[in-house]
Amino acid sequence: MDKIESMLKAMQEREKEHFLLLSLSNSFARCSKYDEFAAVVNNELKNSLSFDFLAIGTTDQEEKKYQLFFHSDSKINKASYGIDYDVNDCYFNEALQSADPVIVDFVLPPQKKIAVPLFVTQTKALGMREMVILPLEYHKNNPSVLFLFFKKAQTPDRNLMRLLKALSLPIAIAVSNILVMRKMERNDENRISSNTLKNTISESQIADNNTKIIGKSVAIQKIKTLIHQVASSDSGVLILGESGTGKEVVASEIHSNSARSQKPMIKVNCAAIPVNLIESELFGHEKGSFTGAIEKRIGKFELANNGTLFLDEIGDLPLEMQTKLLRVLQEREFERIGGKKTIKVNVRIIAATNRDLQIEMLEGRFRRDLFYRLNIFPITIPPLRDHKEDIPDLCSYFLNKYSVNANKKGIVLSSNALKSIINHSWPGNIRELEHCIERSILLADGITINEVSFLSDSEIMMSSSHFSEFKIKSLKEMEKEYILKIIKLCNGRISGPNGAAVKLEIPSTTLISKMQKLGIKKQHFSE
Repeated sequence: MDKIESMLKAMQEREKEHFLLLSLSNSFARCSKYDEFAAVVNNELKNSLSFDFLAIGTTDQEEKKYQLFFHSDSKINKASYGIDYDVNDCYFNEALQSADPVIVDFVLPPQKKIAVPLFVTQTKALGMREMVILPLEYHKNNPSVLFLFFKKAQTPDRNLMRLLKALSLPIAIAVSNILVMRKMERNDENRISSNTLKNTISESQIADNNTKIIGKSVAIQKIKTLIHQVASSDSGVLILGESGTGKEVVASEIHSNSARSQKPMIKVNCAAIPVNLIESELFGHEKGSFTGAIEKRIGKFELANNGTLFLDEIGDLPLEMQTKLLRVLQEREFERIGGKKTIKVNVRIIAATNRDLQIEMLEGRFRRDLFYRLNIFPITIPPLRDHKEDIPDLCSYFLNKYSVNANKKGIVLSSNALKSIINHSWPGNIRELEHCIERSILLADGITINEVSFLSDSEIMMSSSHFSEFKIKSLKEMEKEYILKIIKLCNGRISGPNGAAVKLEIPSTTLISKMQKLGIKKQHFSE
C-alpha cells in the first residue's frame, strides 16, 4: 500500500507540474508586447520558480554581439540597455554549448580570469549566491540565453531543472514574438514617415480593395490589421477558428502580401490524407522505397521551397507525424522516404485548425512542443454570428460571384430575405452562407430572391465539425477515455475524498485494477 501511495504522490506532483507548465506556457503564448512579458515574468514565473532576478540576453549571430533584452530589476535594465556583449563571453557561450541548465556558484572563485557582463556584475552585487543559465534557442540565427539569479544556493533539483528546460521554448517564442513585433512596428513607422498622409490613405484604400477578406466590422478590421503586421515577416502563423470561417482565405492573404508572394503557396489538408500516405505526401519518396512506389515523388515541403506551406486541419495530424513535422520545422531539412540525401528547405509555415489545441494537448493528442513552434503568431477568426454586420457585404459579394455562373446577372435579395439571413444562426459560418446564396440564386424564379434556401437540420448536422469528428469506438476505448478524463479532473488523485475512485463510486483498488487492464499509465495524465 505504501508503494501505491508513493506512486500516487509522484503522479500528483507530476500532474501539478504539468498544469503549472501549461498555465505558464499559455501566459507566454499570449505575450506580444514587452510589458505583457514583464508582467508574466515578475508575477507568475517568479512565484513558481522563486528566483530573485531574471535576465535575458538576445542576439543576431551574424553580429557576434548580444544585448540585454530583459532584466527584472528596472534600474539594472535601464543602466545596461543598449550595451553590446561578446557572444563568446564565458556565460553566454557556456549556456549555448550546454544541453542542460548550468549552475554558476558566485562564492567559488573562477578557475580562470573571465570577462563578466556588466548586468551580471550589477546583479551579483545585490547579494546573489548562484546563477542558473540555459539557452533559449528558437531560431538558430537568433540565440538567446536566460539568466536566473538566486540569493540562496539551489541544490540540484531535478524537478526545477526539468521545468526550466520545458519552459525554455515558450519563453524563447515569446521573446521572438516581441522582437518580430518591434521590427514590424519600426517598419510601419518608417513607411508612414516616408510618405505623406494622402499617399498613406490611398495605399490603404488600394490594399483594402485588393483583399479577398470581405467586411468592415471591428472584428474583421482586426484580422486585416494582424495580416498586415505579420505578412512582411517570415514568422509562422497559426490560424484558429470554427469550420467555414475562412481560415484558408486568411492564409492566402498572408502569403499574397509577403515577400514570398511570387513563389508557390502549397496547400495540404492534413485530415483528408490517409494516415499511411501522409509522410509521403509531405516529404516525398524515392522509387521502390515501398510497395507501390513505382516512381519518385516530390513532397509538399520540397514543392513549397522558398514559398509557403499551408497545413490545414493541423489538429488532425497523427502523433507520429507530428514528431517528424517538428523535426523538419526545427532543422529545416528532411529526407524523402527511402532516400539517403538530406534536403534543405526554406519554407514559411501557416497552419490552421478548428480544434481546441489546448484540449488536444491536455488529452495527449497534440504535442506541446509542436504547438509552441506553430503558435508564434496566432490569429483567431470569429464565427459569422459574432460579426453579422458584415453579412450584407458578404451577400453582395456572393451574389455577384454566382449570378454570372447561373446567367442571372443583376439578381438581388429582397429586404425580407436579407432580414432572414441576418437572423439565421449560421452554424456553418461563411461557407454555409456562400452555399446558401448559390442555392438561392439557382432556385429563384426572377431577378429577386424572396425566399432563402437554408440547410435542413440533418444537413447542418452532417456538415458540422462535430459530426465529421465522430468516430466509432469500442466500449473499452470509451471506458478508458472516461476514466482518464475523471483522473485529470481530480488532478491525478486516485484515492482519497477528492480522488477519481470517489467520483466513479468504486473502490480505489478496483480503479487501479481497471487502469492496469485498460493500459492507463502514469504518463497518460502526468506529462
